[in-house]
Amino acid sequence: MLNILNHGVVYREGRFQTAKETSGFNKTITYDILSHHVNSKIITKSDSLNIKFDAIASHDITYVGIIQTAKSIGIDKFNLPYVLTNCHNSLCAVGGTINEDDHKFGISAAKKYGGIYVPAHVAVIHTYMRECFASPGKMILGSDSHTRYGALGTLAMGEGGPELVKQLIGATYDIKYPSVVAINLKGKLRKGVGPHDVALALVGKVFKEGIVKNKVLEFVGDGIKSLPIEYRIGIDVMTTETACLSSVWETDIAVEKYLIDRGRGDVYRELRVQDGAYYDALIEVDLSKIEPMIALPFHPSNVYKLSELINSPYEILKKCEDEGRELLKNPNFTLTHIINEKNQIVVDQAIIAGCAGGTYDNIFEAANILNSKTIGVDLSMSVYCGSQPIYADLMKKGALSKLVNAGAIIKTSFCGPCFGAGDVPSNNGFSIRHTTRNFENREGAKPNEGQSASVALMDARSIAATAANKGVLTTALMYDYSNDIPEFDYDKTIYDLRVYNGYGKANPGVELQYGPNIKDWPQIPKLSNALIMRLDAVIEDSVTTTDELIPSGETSSYRSNPLRLAQYALSRKDPKYVERTKETILQSESIKEDVKKKLNINIDSDTIVGSAIYACKPGDGSAREQAASSQRVLGGSANIAREYATKRYRSNLINWGMLPLLSTKPVGFFKVGDIIVIPDTNTAIDTEKTSAWIIREDKVQQIEFELGPLTKDEKSILKAGCLMNFQRDSIRK
Repeated sequence: MLNILNHGVVYREGRFQTAKETSGFNKTITYDILSHHVNSKIITKSDSLNIKFDAIASHDITYVGIIQTAKSIGIDKFNLPYVLTNCHNSLCAVGGTINEDDHKFGISAAKKYGGIYVPAHVAVIHTYMRECFASPGKMILGSDSHTRYGALGTLAMGEGGPELVKQLIGATYDIKYPSVVAINLKGKLRKGVGPHDVALALVGKVFKEGIVKNKVLEFVGDGIKSLPIEYRIGIDVMTTETACLSSVWETDIAVEKYLIDRGRGDVYRELRVQDGAYYDALIEVDLSKIEPMIALPFHPSNVYKLSELINSPYEILKKCEDEGRELLKNPNFTLTHIINEKNQIVVDQAIIAGCAGGTYDNIFEAANILNSKTIGVDLSMSVYCGSQPIYADLMKKGALSKLVNAGAIIKTSFCGPCFGAGDVPSNNGFSIRHTTRNFENREGAKPNEGQSASVALMDARSIAATAANKGVLTTALMYDYSNDIPEFDYDKTIYDLRVYNGYGKANPGVELQYGPNIKDWPQIPKLSNALIMRLDAVIEDSVTTTDELIPSGETSSYRSNPLRLAQYALSRKDPKYVERTKETILQSESIKEDVKKKLNINIDSDTIVGSAIYACKPGDGSAREQAASSQRVLGGSANIAREYATKRYRSNLINWGMLPLLSTKPVGFFKVGDIIVIPDTNTAIDTEKTSAWIIREDKVQQIEFELGPLTKDEKSILKAGCLMNFQRDSIRK
């Protein structure tokens, strides 16, 4: 299905060949787009880029913190289109009034600063941005990790909130010129094989080896024209799970028609790879050989062919069960219990939702599979449309009636099933979902209370086939159905009637509407010359997701209240972490005195005693800044890691003033309670490395840390204590 050439290649006359000469790097689509969004000409592949985006977007568990940060710096208007969607706290079901208070804050901010406000249930963030903003050659930044609009020719990225703040205040997104990997598509998908099958095959092939980490994926090849636009979109949005930086596709007449149908045909332009283009690697994908796939718990890369799982259920599930028990530290975790006496896998729940699953094509084809069938009484099934225009047209064409008559429940545009705030499975339940992620405990479980469930990712077509088979795991290749889908009739007036478009119309006289749960960021201290840290958590898992650093689900209601949210930090992974951080701050003076006795270095009254965590590879998954900021408001000063899973998590650490330390020490070396002393933080930041001391009981030893490459601004941000401090200092100067 997939073949990887992990070395340089050049594109010539429609073919790829091995190459060592990189001069053709400026003939890629990626270069074309980046070169129009940077301050200076790109000369070499090692150049630094200072990027300004065409638009930015946030949803309702990120925009409050972003606006509060920008407000603290002194912003008076949004200087580029800023879209505020309401698709995460849409239900307003947890925490009293506080979710709807966030929405009131959002609309008041859109009016005050000149933003674009999309009310709850109207559209999920990425569907709206595709329909209304993405176009060939543009760049969009979002505070959600699945900010991917490459299928429409837009280079889009998901980052933590502070990076959006930089765009709001006129600063830039600073990166080295990224490596670019060609994804050469050829052939044509079989009926019953959908976009999630292609995406999972790709994620399963490249994630674990880190082949495309922090690189741009550029989709090219004759196979593109065989894919409907929404298939391309469904593949593209899942590139986030490969750990790549971004993705972009060649554009064609199908993209032009998509834009024309949405009243934006004038923004179309053709994007084509030029002859002689150089790529750092090549992944060839034969679409005709892709099969229905499944990503078993607990990662989108834990991928199997669905047919293999159906034919060997016990062997594969037992392996995953053993891995799950180790990961969850729960000897009672089980997966094999879902195998019935006929050696079939029986699921409890089926979900089609969000930016990946809730597209017109996915839902219509699922409806065709379920037409005149029933899901029975034991399976639950929910379908969430990605936007109200999709909902309206599916309703008009009868697709939703087919699903309802089969027993499915139709729900509004909401991202909840992706992060544990909607359709939470039962304890020990097994849910199959066309959504983006299936990390451990992400679906809403509470492991500290003995609750756990499992989510597997599948394409909507095989989910529908499974539902038609009363929950018995089934591949869509087993069903004879019509995959003829009528053309989507997009109704723009649905947005015109409900969306507030205030871009360019800031009204300073509007008062921001605060609810009791919306709090300002606490004061963050400037970095001291010497830094003392106590290690308050040690996580030895091979990868730590942002879900484990700050849980999703019900905690989303508190993301407008930094200190309240911080009480949940690491609560699933290390329930005593918050208590330890508080002890560290309370014991700071005695810790200083102990360091003075053991080390001959200058420790003065201004020396900070902070908290730190160790994790092997932290930051996989969500772009949420709160994974870092929650540590920071608890006194966090650094993370120590063997490597960082994503650029965006490392950026979040830096923007919140925490040192992104790297150590080559073996797993097991660091212990909770270790005291780490960096004697000269300014020099450490300037040189991007440092010798430090580690104190464990009465033993003292020296240790080396690297910080990795830091831009000039990043160094200044760390020294200032956080982005807010740095920008305020810059304004004063």
